[in-house]
Amino acid sequence: MKKKSYILGIIVVILWSTAASAFKISLRYIDHIQLLFYSIVFSSIFFFSLILIRKNFGELKIKKNLNSIFLGFLNPFLYYLILFKSYSILKGQEALCLNYTWPIWIVIFSAIFMKNKIYLENIFAIFLSYTGVFIIFTNLKLRNFNINNYYGSFLALSSAIIWGIYWVLNVKDKREDNVKLFFNFLFSILYFFIFIFIKGFNLKLKSIFYLIGPLYVSLFEMGLTFVLWIKALRISENSTRIANLIFLSPFFSLFLLSIFANEKILITTIIGLFFIISGILINEFFLTKRKNRI
Repeated sequence: MKKKSYILGIIVVILWSTAASAFKISLRYIDHIQLLFYSIVFSSIFFFSLILIRKNFGELKIKKNLNSIFLGFLNPFLYYLILFKSYSILKGQEALCLNYTWPIWIVIFSAIFMKNKIYLENIFAIFLSYTGVFIIFTNLKLRNFNINNYYGSFLALSSAIIWGIYWVLNVKDKREDNVKLFFNFLFSILYFFIFIFIKGFNLKLKSIFYLIGPLYVSLFEMGLTFVLWIKALRISENSTRIANLIFLSPFFSLFLLSIFANEKILITTIIGLFFIISGILINEFFLTKRKNRI
C-alpha cells in the first residue's frame, strides 16, 4: 500500500504539473470565460458520474448541500475565473509561481477561522515566500515595470488568497468529497450564467476541437486528479510525506511550460520560486514539529 500511495501521488503531481501548460495552450484558442465554463460543465458531469457509480443518491438532497452555495462561489467559480484571467495576461511561469503562495494564505486564514496560533517562524516563512513574490513580480527591473504585469500579478495573488479561504472552509465541511465537489460545481454553473448574463459574453466556440482544452483541464486539474490524490493520502502510511510531493509540482510545471508552451524560463522565476517554496517548507517543518510534540 505504501508503494501504491507513492505511485499514485507521483502520477497526480505529474498530471497537475501539466495544468499550467494546458491553461496557456487553451487560452491561445478560447478566452478565459469559455475555458472556465466548459471546464466546469465537464467537471460537473465527471463528479455526478462518480456519484452514480458509487450510488450515493441519498446525498443528493439540496438541503444537505447548502454549504456549496458559498463554497461553489469561491471554487470553482471565482477562483478559476481570476486564475484563468491571470494566465491570459501573464507568462505561465509568473501566474504559476504567484498562485503557488496559497499555502501561506492557508496559514493566515487558519489563524483567522480556526483560531490557530501564528508563531515567529510562520511570520519569517511568510516574509521569505513574499520575497520570492517580489522577485517574480518585478523581475528585478523596477524601472521597466509593466502595468499589465501589475494587474495580472494582482489577479494571480488574489487567486491564492481565495484558495486559502476556500481550503480552510472546506476542511470544516464534513460532507463526502465527491458529493461536495459536485454541488460546488453545480452551483458555480448557476453563478456563471448570472455572470455572463450581466456581462454579455459569447460562449460559442469556433470549432468543437477547442473543447479538448477544457476537457483536459476538467479531468487533470479539477476532477480525476483530485480523486486520485485523496486516495493516495488515504492508503498512505504517512500522509504528510505524500502531501509534500505537491511541492515538486511547480518545478515540473516550469519544465513543461518551457517545452509545450515555448516559454523561456527566467532566472528570476527560478529564484523567486525557490524563495516561495523555501518559505512554505519552513512553515511545514515547524508545523510538523509542533504536532509531534503534542
